[in-house]
Amino acid sequence: MDVAELVPGLYFLRFPVGHAYLCADSGGLTLIDTSLPGSAPQIAAAIRQAGHHPAQLRQIVLTHFHADHAGAAAQIAAWSGAEVAAHHADAPFLRGDAPGPDPQLADWERPLYEKVTSQLPATPVPPVRVSRELHDGDELDFGGGAITIAVPGHTPGSAAIYLPAPRVLIAGDTLARRPDGQVMPGVFNTDPAQASASLQRLADLEPEIICCGHAEPVTRNAAARLRTAVAHPGHAQ
Repeated sequence: MDVAELVPGLYFLRFPVGHAYLCADSGGLTLIDTSLPGSAPQIAAAIRQAGHHPAQLRQIVLTHFHADHAGAAAQIAAWSGAEVAAHHADAPFLRGDAPGPDPQLADWERPLYEKVTSQLPATPVPPVRVSRELHDGDELDFGGGAITIAVPGHTPGSAAIYLPAPRVLIAGDTLARRPDGQVMPGVFNTDPAQASASLQRLADLEPEIICCGHAEPVTRNAAARLRTAVAHPGHAQ
């Protein structure tokens, strides 16, 4: 895992599986996603590498309930005291009140899904206390006024985070990238039709930078690449 500053105060925390993002401003630190269970020490190290102290972490925002995004949330919240925020539709899964739904897989996705899941650790995801349930359009007090964008489809409560001033979109798993770097719709969706509609909504934002959950950020021609993904949504099969 290493750390790269995308725009002033916004850091990309690169993990082998499930990236995270750190925003630093005058109010403290905000972490978007936490990678896999057991990643808390690496998160703390990344915060120090970015020139800050883990005690400055005041909130954790989760894009969805999957283990590679929320796996370390409980442990990080325990040592930081940070508030945990997530979309209300995924909050029961994060709290452990109910199991999350399985994806509806196309035939071409099945071997890829089996390969990916076989490489994930068997460590269960500890339930986490979601102290703030988010809704579409909610403003978050970091990054100059981050906006919650409800993007159901990958999970019922998938949420993207948009920073209007630098036009940065943190998309979770609603978006992915092909091996050639082109933007594509995310895979392993619980509701593929909803996921397609959510993709169009993100394209309407015209972002300058796109931060994905499992690929390098898109820092050039992001809006055009996203429009192409909407117009030509075929996956790398």
